[in-house]
Amino acid sequence: MSATSPRAVRPIWLVLLAAALPMFMATLDNLVMTNALPVLHAELGASVEELQWFINAYTLAFASTILMAVALGDRYGRRTVFLFGIVLFTVSSAFAALSTDPTQLIVARALQGFGGAAIMPLSLALLAGSVSAARRPLAIGIWGGVSGLGVAVGPLIGGAIVEGLNWQSIFWINVPIGIISIALVAIALPNSFGARARADVLGLVLAGLGILGLVFGIVRGNDAGWTSVEVLGSLVAGVALLIGFLVWESRTSSPLLPLRLFRDRSFTVANIVGFGFSFGIFGAIFLLIQFLQVVQGASPFEAALQTSPWTLAPMVVAPLAGAFVGRVGFRPFIVAGLVLQSAALFWIALTMSSDVAYATLVPPFILAGIGMGLVFAPSSTAVLATMTERDHAKASGANSTIREIGVALGIAVLTAVFTGNGGELTPTGYVDAAVPAVIVGAAVLLVAAIGALALPGRRVLAEQQAVETTAESRELTTV
Repeated sequence: MSATSPRAVRPIWLVLLAAALPMFMATLDNLVMTNALPVLHAELGASVEELQWFINAYTLAFASTILMAVALGDRYGRRTVFLFGIVLFTVSSAFAALSTDPTQLIVARALQGFGGAAIMPLSLALLAGSVSAARRPLAIGIWGGVSGLGVAVGPLIGGAIVEGLNWQSIFWINVPIGIISIALVAIALPNSFGARARADVLGLVLAGLGILGLVFGIVRGNDAGWTSVEVLGSLVAGVALLIGFLVWESRTSSPLLPLRLFRDRSFTVANIVGFGFSFGIFGAIFLLIQFLQVVQGASPFEAALQTSPWTLAPMVVAPLAGAFVGRVGFRPFIVAGLVLQSAALFWIALTMSSDVAYATLVPPFILAGIGMGLVFAPSSTAVLATMTERDHAKASGANSTIREIGVALGIAVLTAVFTGNGGELTPTGYVDAAVPAVIVGAAVLLVAAIGALALPGRRVLAEQQAVETTAESRELTTV
């Protein structure tokens, strides 16, 4: 790192704003649609399966191309690809707002996912490379708080806009945010590069089609039949393609996903935990927000307000967790956060009924929100804790990919449980079908909490910070 490094000449608040605002925009769109789903069901005539694809088109496009975006960032400049992702996300948001049928909206959401693939991992990599090792946990904590803010205000903004204006406006809001982000990134984040390896096109194709095959088979299972050629063929093909991807990655000289990264215990366990976290919590959120509207008759904005004790908590808890990770270590935060979320979902499942009082749901909502906040920043720190700076982008990209696969599979599996138990988007029978699905989400979170016990302790983080601080001092001395 040279003397003209961003952390040497740029205020940390400006670096944080430039790195976090585009990420906030992409995070916002993960949940901004949830309160609009019943409206889209009515206005566009979307089926339950199409509602899933409004979410999964984004997450699958994101998950299947994020590692390629990281590789392109290493080769052509992380800021360059980051800016391209922001532009694509902004333009595709306008396309989504102009959609007039479910197919157009699904395509637009996929394009948003491609843009998000260049935003999320490079945002964290650019931030991590722009602050000192000593200040990195705090910076990532704030970054995680902004991510939590996107989770928090997504349903609120979506509900308010859908109720006050129309569903199209939830996408138009990205346009001014995108334009401002482009200017900030150009000012505050200089380009950085990684290893300029050739593009792993075969790896991209194998991974993308493999993930698509798995999710498509799960989504179609209840409608087409789990033993049908369509479903079994998709599932078998998906597994075979992913196995082929791993074999290819172990042999190619320029892998999309360097398997050597998984020799690092912190990185490996953090990714397993991240998958379980995304699978359990986002699959449950997909069903619970619709429960408030479809069964209890809440408007989109009312449903957003009712879930705000859940969604607002990470905005407060995540920065605090990030600030104390350096002193306590990330393992206690992550384990506690997953346990709290699992307990909250079990609690909701046990009390859910068509006429349950809102006050009964508030305590588990708060519990789930605190749990999410405890996981966000510490898990991101755990992914990068023992990685060299040249691997930050690939490590962050792999983590984002695995989390998004968790989101897609969580929504697909929990919805399959819901529809398999006779669930439809009508008040009748919704609760009986939703309860077992929520229990599945809670069980996955509990398993993830047990797995998180294998994360390394505080000593590993302290040793890594000491090594990086010494290396930074030497670089500055020799410049």
